Amino acid sequence: MAVPNDKRALRTAFMEKRKAAAALLGETAGPAMAKLFLAHFSPEPGEAVAGYMPMRNEADPLPLLAALREKGIATALPRIEAREGALGFYAWAPGDPLIEGPFGTKEPSIKAAHVVPRILIVPLLAFDSDGGRLGYGGGFYDRTLAELRLRHRVMAVGLAFSAQQAENLPSEPHDAVLDAVVTEKAVLFFR
Repeated sequence: MAVPNDKRALRTAFMEKRKAAAALLGETAGPAMAKLFLAHFSPEPGEAVAGYMPMRNEADPLPLLAALREKGIATALPRIEAREGALGFYAWAPGDPLIEGPFGTKEPSIKAAHVVPRILIVPLLAFDSDGGRLGYGGGFYDRTLAELRLRHRVMAVGLAFSAQQAENLPSEPHDAVLDAVVTEKAVLFFR
């Protein structure tokens, strides 16, 4: 099957594009993305927004998570529940302690409360105009979104540099589609 090989090559190419975009835009991208997110999405008090701790030149959601906390919105980060399973989300606010997780990730303390997010901010390597998402290949966000969408109304919003937009990404039946993507320039809605 050609799709996994295509995805492998795309991952390499878009990792380089993301690295270049991060170097070019520096710390200005995160606040710009936060401003655009807040102009287009209105989480209600009592709803939670889950983000992630950025690594490997990922778009930085921390300015957004801080702005949401200032508005009284609950925020959370993922914790890998099992190597082949889905992610769980746990309450976290800027300044809260983090622990070392698998794959070099930082996760909320094991004492943090479990949270079901209404909006899930998703990291990615590339996205396309249909809401297709290319991640690292572990399938964690695909499995997580499939499970969450079975039981809850959750919106998946990718956070990316505009340079990460692909013309058309290969997809497989298990690939979860994004509802929207926020870049440093615009918000794109797909569903």
